[in-house]
Amino acid sequence: MLVSVEQKVLQSVAMQLMNGEEVTLDEDGQKLRVKRVGSGRLRMVQFELNGRMFEAIEQNREKPSRWGQLAREKHQVVQFRDVATHKYVAVAVDGEITEYGRS
Repeated sequence: MLVSVEQKVLQSVAMQLMNGEEVTLDEDGQKLRVKRVGSGRLRMVQFELNGRMFEAIEQNREKPSRWGQLAREKHQVVQFRDVATHKYVAVAVDGEITEYGRS
């Protein structure tokens, strides 16, 4: 389970991803450039957290999922994916972090 420090990092990454051209990680001040990927030109950034690589990806508004619906309603929705396992591990909606597979 993510502890509050990790949740703060995810919140920070999500907010910066949606509102700027770069993401600064609090731990070391490293600046990461936000890329645009796919046909929808979605924002994406890769970052390391506790020795694991993650991708933060802007939610595609075209998707029929509930997350896509929220994005269509102008919420800021960011998915977090573990690069090694290719599994989505969490989502941020307007800065609120929800982990997948956890209650």
